[in-house]
Amino acid sequence: MLTEFIDLAMQRAKYELLEDNEWYYGEIPGFSGVWANAESLELCRKELKEVLEEWIILKLRKKMFIPKVEHYNLNDVLCEK
Repeated sequence: MLTEFIDLAMQRAKYELLEDNEWYYGEIPGFSGVWANAESLELCRKELKEVLEEWIILKLRKKMFIPKVEHYNLNDVLCEK
């Protein structure tokens, strides 16, 4: 479930080549604070995924809201206890 959630969230990612044409910037709309930048698009994607994973862990630990992705709602996991 978590892997599928992350994969679907990553499909929402938006990337842009910054003006100096040397760095890529990526973010996932709706996931405040989840962003990355790197020298290549591939590295930017990898870093963005790592940031997303850490962001999810932090949100779950603090029992904070996580945006729903398609039919996946990680907030339901918090309510099960």
